[in-house]
Amino acid sequence: MALEWVVLGYAAAAEAIMVILLTMPGLDGLRKGLVGVTRNLLKPFLSIVPLCLFLLMDIYWKYETMPSCDGDSCTPSEHLRHQKSMMKSQRNALLIAAALVFYWILYSVTHLVVKIEQLNQRIERLESKD
Repeated sequence: MALEWVVLGYAAAAEAIMVILLTMPGLDGLRKGLVGVTRNLLKPFLSIVPLCLFLLMDIYWKYETMPSCDGDSCTPSEHLRHQKSMMKSQRNALLIAAALVFYWILYSVTHLVVKIEQLNQRIERLESKD
């Protein structure tokens, strides 16, 4: 299961880097090429959504089947293992949320940048007619 989390982490990092590069001012020459690359990567990155849902169901299943460790019913090592498992599940849920939010932001920003470019081209054509 660790490979899925590594892939999800790298995908979320790639999405974050692309969002930063698309929104950073002063990179107009780079932005045109980056928009093309980003638009081509949006469909493959959409596979993150079912992966996140699968991993979220995995976290839920582990939480539901986890033996409870409350009171004096468990040893300190079992209690520590239970706490580590809970922290790991919370970290993984945060990674899932980050990947989904970054995908949504990347999609929205790419759509807005493309729309701005189209409007700028339209303004140039209207100015050249006058």
